[in-house]
Amino acid sequence: MENICPVVIDLAGTDIHAEAARIRAQGPVAQVELPGGVRAWSVAGYEAGKQALADHRFSKDARQHWSAFVNGEIDPDFPLIGWALMENLTTTYGSAHSRLRRLVARAFTPRRVEAVRPAVEKTVAGLLESLADSAPGDVVDLKARFAHPLAAGVICDLIGIPAAARDTILLGGEAQVDTTMTEQEIAASIEQVLGEMSALVEAKRRTPGDDLTTDLLAAQEEDGSRLNDAEMVGTLLLLLATGTEPVTNLVTNSVLALLTHPEQRQLITTGRASWHDAIEETLRVEAPVAHLPFRFGVEDIEIGGVTIPAGQPVLMNFAAMGRDPARHGVSADRFDVLRADMEHLSFGYGIYRCIGMPLGWLETETALSALFERFPDLALAVPAAELQPQATFIMNGRSALPVYLTATSPAQTPAASGLSTKGGNRDA
Repeated sequence: MENICPVVIDLAGTDIHAEAARIRAQGPVAQVELPGGVRAWSVAGYEAGKQALADHRFSKDARQHWSAFVNGEIDPDFPLIGWALMENLTTTYGSAHSRLRRLVARAFTPRRVEAVRPAVEKTVAGLLESLADSAPGDVVDLKARFAHPLAAGVICDLIGIPAAARDTILLGGEAQVDTTMTEQEIAASIEQVLGEMSALVEAKRRTPGDDLTTDLLAAQEEDGSRLNDAEMVGTLLLLLATGTEPVTNLVTNSVLALLTHPEQRQLITTGRASWHDAIEETLRVEAPVAHLPFRFGVEDIEIGGVTIPAGQPVLMNFAAMGRDPARHGVSADRFDVLRADMEHLSFGYGIYRCIGMPLGWLETETALSALFERFPDLALAVPAAELQPQATFIMNGRSALPVYLTATSPAQTPAASGLSTKGGNRDA
């Protein structure tokens, strides 16, 4: 291993973009240090990321291809151990990955996603009605009362999770990305959610429903193979996690971007730009997933002028890729809905492109257009610099998004500008 000083990852994700810039300054592929002194590689450049995401020589199966894990050198209490132990389509390799992806992809065809549109619109309308009950001048947390319940409700309905089990299962999913929790807290939460999800699978076996869990139980390959129990639970938890946290962050980050850039919002109002433009640019400049574990080379792989030895862990630094000046120039940190090149990798690329991307787009575009139509005077209730980050380096979000829904007096309305949290980049 090269004799360089790796960037020590801030588990609390205090300033995602400043950390991403420090990593990218070392090159498109750089070494980082995870908890317990575990060394890893961060792919931070756009072109390097595109290459890594499409390279079939990268595996996500730690049981086969993480040398230190296979050799028993990783502490069982390593905070990110769950990312290595899950059994789903993101932690498999080769034909096993292809089999699981084909099964799950059936739930996210354009036709099936479009069929969900009325339910998404109904959920959005109901949440907006609830927000409208707030008294004038009330501060409303738009993440807790709009973005999160939208994303969680849609994916829970799709999976078929009953209302009584949703809180526990959702908390278990959040434990996977909250990198400030203790090993004991994470283990307890995951154990509970595994039990809840296993119970759901058994219930659907006995009493099938009109939901994704029932579809997966019934799905068979041409050779008659089925998902085993561990794969079923792992896949459902993956769909829950990817359908909740990233969509919550995408909606929240998009709203925040428009509230802190009123001139950009005006471009949409006047028809010079679209909601699609705003979402695409948010995905680039504020990737909802910041720094995703893990990949492992099945052989030595050269990317971005660096040779990553086989068996070493690799993280995809989407937060850094989207703001790579080598791709987007000196204005890479700036939110611009008229930008000619909004290319990003925030939904992945190649064989690991997010299957749920069409659903996430549907939810976010529906939410933004309806929210700003219902509350055209929407404004931040605190200066943007005072917003606190989500407690994780894996996700890129805010812990809360306090807003005024209607116009307030000048004394109540802060002079908010910039997307970053305190100490971050004020140009974004």
